Amino acid sequence: MYIELPEKRYYKIGEVAKAFNVNTSLIRFWEKEFDVLKPKKNAKGDRKFTPEDVKNLQLIYYLVKDKGFTLEGAKTHLKEEKKKTLQNFEIISKLEHIKNELLKFKEQLD
Repeated sequence: MYIELPEKRYYKIGEVAKAFNVNTSLIRFWEKEFDVLKPKKNAKGDRKFTPEDVKNLQLIYYLVKDKGFTLEGAKTHLKEEKKKTLQNFEIISKLEHIKNELLKFKEQLD
């Protein structure tokens, strides 16, 4: 799943949830389940996700939602084969982005 967010230092949980088309509760749940997610919290306790957090969320989403991994399976896979999975995921994301751009271009030609 390729998501587009504006370039920022931090993203609010609502922005992240909207980009992934999921509830904020799922993002909070994944934060508890996956050690790689460590959003900063301000004095009020609001979560601020970095671009690195968003990248990790994309990887988790890919493993759990797209590939059908269980949470435990995704955790294990991230620990054991994160580099390889990340490379494959980045390639797939780039290809999806290119496909979307080509489809937009095609619509403009029609």
